[in-house]
Amino acid sequence: MNIHEYQAKEILRKYGVAVPNGNVAFTVEEAVNVAKSLSSDVVVVKAQIHAGGRGKAGGVKLAKNLNEVRDYAKQLLGKTLVTHQTGPEGKEVKRLLIEEGSKIQKEYYIGMVVDRVTNRVVMMASEEGGTEIEEVAAKTPEKIFKEIIDPTVGLMPFQARKLAYAINIPSLLVNKAVKFMMGLYQVFVEKDASIAEINPLVVTEDGNVLALDAKINFDSNALYRHPDIKELRDLDEEDPKEVEASRYDLNYIALDGNIGCMVNGAGLAMATMDIIKYYGGDPANFLDVGGGATTEKVKEAFKIILSDPKVEGIFVNIFGGIMKCDIIANGIVTAAKEVELDRPLVVRLEGTNVELGKEILNKSGLNIVAADSMADGAKKIVELVKK
Repeated sequence: MNIHEYQAKEILRKYGVAVPNGNVAFTVEEAVNVAKSLSSDVVVVKAQIHAGGRGKAGGVKLAKNLNEVRDYAKQLLGKTLVTHQTGPEGKEVKRLLIEEGSKIQKEYYIGMVVDRVTNRVVMMASEEGGTEIEEVAAKTPEKIFKEIIDPTVGLMPFQARKLAYAINIPSLLVNKAVKFMMGLYQVFVEKDASIAEINPLVVTEDGNVLALDAKINFDSNALYRHPDIKELRDLDEEDPKEVEASRYDLNYIALDGNIGCMVNGAGLAMATMDIIKYYGGDPANFLDVGGGATTEKVKEAFKIILSDPKVEGIFVNIFGGIMKCDIIANGIVTAAKEVELDRPLVVRLEGTNVELGKEILNKSGLNIVAADSMADGAKKIVELVKK
């Protein structure tokens, strides 16, 4: 789960991690009032959307007085901001972060991820702050320094100090940088984060070490432990189909293709998308209905797939273990009849109650193409949508 920058900074502030003073605004007047409360000659007006690259897209403005704050707030609120992460459709700006300006001496990068190679949390740091870390990794990987953290003892002060010296934090500010890193690690672990990125981390002319920007993503599987984090979810920033899927405990991710997929099991779903690509098609989604789906759940999954106007055909690929084939079949038939399906549908069933499932489909009176294998099904649906 992703959250906004202003929400991430509020969390960091509670853990003693230094961030600029500021607050969120939903209207022009709120933006002006927040600016009035800040004792700063320069006020930063920042669009709040779930995407990076806001500055390059015109979503970050520096205001030197209250009139400029008002003007920039009017410009940004309601604007559709298009960045390299939003796609061409962009995202509408519905809230702003109004915060005090900082006299920046130098920019750095600090990030934390769960490293799948070592199965441990890794803290990364670079002197190349303010730029895309992917660019730094591709062009100058030697400028990225890493510390692998032992979960039994956590981030040790000597590791944080090592990173601070590696990225040339001024010696007088190393202790502040260490405190910053220790607090960031505490947030990451205690809140079950999956990514924490501070870009840029800045050293200011008055000797502070601040998170000028902050991005934190959380492990959705751990949200039951953090109701406070769950409350920060902004449904307006998410694909409506993905929001609807989450209500039925379906794992759905929208993609750009035209072949809808409904599969049980994440691994099988990935393999299904791969084999559709192999035969020259493009999957429109990742959709795992899980192992304990009901007819109702399958029906809703089917409706979510069909709500995507790009979908020109559907491939249902089910291996019945815990998930029984007859339940899937009943869900398919019910949904297809309710939505008056007018697109090609290929179904491959295998496993528990497979014969019963096939019988239900055959007697449905619907135009369903049966597949003998995953490859056969992928090949058939690709051919059908190309007609």
